[in-house]
Amino acid sequence: MATGYKIAEPDGLYFITFQIVGWVDIFTRQIYRDIAVDSFRYCQNNKGLMLYAFVFMSNHIHLMAQAKSGDLSDIIRDFKNHTSKDFLKIMKDNTESRRDWMKIVFEYHGKFKNKQQHQIWTHENHPEQIYSQKFIEQKIDYIHYNPVRAGIVSKPEDYLYSSARNYANLDSVLDIIKLDFLWMS
Repeated sequence: MATGYKIAEPDGLYFITFQIVGWVDIFTRQIYRDIAVDSFRYCQNNKGLMLYAFVFMSNHIHLMAQAKSGDLSDIIRDFKNHTSKDFLKIMKDNTESRRDWMKIVFEYHGKFKNKQQHQIWTHENHPEQIYSQKFIEQKIDYIHYNPVRAGIVSKPEDYLYSSARNYANLDSVLDIIKLDFLWMS
C-alpha cells in the first residue's frame, strides 16, 4: 500500500528505511548483515550510491543516501532484489534454524504480488528528502542513536553496524561520505 512517500528527485538526498516484512529479525545473524554490507559496497562502487549515514538494526536499516548519477530508486530496487535472492539461498540452507518459520512469513507476504513466491523487504522505503542542515543533523542523530535507544550500546560509536563509527573516526564496516555538522565547527 502506497503511503505517499516517494523519491521525487532521483539524485536528491534522502533519509530511507528498509524494513524486513513481518519484522523478521534477519540481521541478528552475521551472514545476512555481511550480504547487505557487500551489496551496499557494490552499489557504492558500481551504481553510484553515495552513503552518508547508516545503521543496521535487527529487522531494518536506516540510511541517508543519494545517487551520484542515475536514479536512487533504481539502486534501491537492485539492492533489494539482489539481497533478497541471497537471503533466500541462506534461508534454505540447512544451517538456518529458523528457515521453516521464515519461509512461511516470506511466502505469506509474497502472495500479494503477481508471480512472486517470497517477499523479504517491504515495498515502502519511507523516503524523506533532506532539505536543510537542521534536518541532516536530526536524521543522522536519529540513525546513530537507534542502537542506544534499543539498549544495545550506551554510545552510538560502540555499535559496529553504524556510521557513528565513521563520524567518530573509528573503523567501520562501510565507507561513507561524512557530512559537515555546522554546530560542531
